[in-house]
Amino acid sequence: MVIAFIPVRGGSKSIPLKNIKPLCGKPLVCWNIEALEACPDVDQVIVATDSYEIEQVVNSQCYSKTSVYHRSAENASDTASTESVMLEYIHYAKLDNDICFMLVQATSPMTQTQHFSEALRLWEEGKYDSLLTCVRNYRFFWNADGTSMNYDFKNRPRRQNFSGMLMENGAFYINTVRNIVASGNRLSGKIGIYEMPEYTALEIDEPDDWMLMEKLMRKHLPIDQKPAKNDIKLFLCDVDGTLTDGGMYYAESGEELKKFNTRDGMGLQLLQKAGILTGIITSEDTQMVANRAKKLKVNYLFQGKRAGGKLEAAKEICREMNISLNQVAYIGDDINCHELLSSVGMKACPADAMPQIKQIPNIIILQKEGGKGCVREMIDKYLLNNSSI
Repeated sequence: MVIAFIPVRGGSKSIPLKNIKPLCGKPLVCWNIEALEACPDVDQVIVATDSYEIEQVVNSQCYSKTSVYHRSAENASDTASTESVMLEYIHYAKLDNDICFMLVQATSPMTQTQHFSEALRLWEEGKYDSLLTCVRNYRFFWNADGTSMNYDFKNRPRRQNFSGMLMENGAFYINTVRNIVASGNRLSGKIGIYEMPEYTALEIDEPDDWMLMEKLMRKHLPIDQKPAKNDIKLFLCDVDGTLTDGGMYYAESGEELKKFNTRDGMGLQLLQKAGILTGIITSEDTQMVANRAKKLKVNYLFQGKRAGGKLEAAKEICREMNISLNQVAYIGDDINCHELLSSVGMKACPADAMPQIKQIPNIIILQKEGGKGCVREMIDKYLLNNSSI
């Protein structure tokens, strides 16, 4: 079990009620909450606060796995440590020793679902007792005595030949309840590092940080969760349960068959005429899908891509097209589509998709079921804006 713990106080002096102040159109604390809500590896999200206003904002969002914990006044003071409120909650909730406890800091809103998932996978390999996030800093550092700390000033390296130094960015930390209780610290034992992109180095502490963060977020994150249709450059879709009804049909000879919807096929052709490239990414690897993709003349076909492999396939296409994931639309129906759906700019699912998929923030839940025209519905209503076709 994985619990994500977000401590947020109401008494910030530099930026009053900082944790619920709108950042790029969304309360600061909600950026991390929504990234965690979309993470299938996280079971519970706990927001620990002393503020009624923060509690109201969090509860108003109707999150599926997030709840508020009322931290004590003593552990919400200016002098209280983050560890003190972590331990307070652990003892209050009587958490099992083996639970994975992830401390997440709201002042790092650029942490995305992908980062949480990748770090948890690294930790689950069992090589480390605890883990923290860092960014690679390429600055040259000096000691107070006038000696260089991380490079030879007589042989100054070029940036591309300089490995830099790892700097803690404060985004999140992973440990077990047992280790936290025993050490009284968020980190203990053999410590591993999950390296995050350099742009995530900034934390919000002062008003100037706020302005810089907004600029960085607009540059690096898909801020507009539902971009205008003319921003979408690539349309991707799953096969089983999306282009098909998810059924498995067998001929007398034992040959497996799939039932596709011709209207979905026409929708893909209409997209291509509109200048939007198309692709299929599926967990299965069959000749019949290859044949269907060839007939539809899709631009990209990736088969045998399970879970995280789907996201990597989409990234590969984006690199080739020189576009961002925010310019991608994707429709999928099951948990192996979760990571990719959580990462793209426009996301949709059939009416009969799995509940975990329907809970992804900002997903479009279509009226039609898989294999019954849901792909065409998404294309007509949300990409071509022509529901009369």
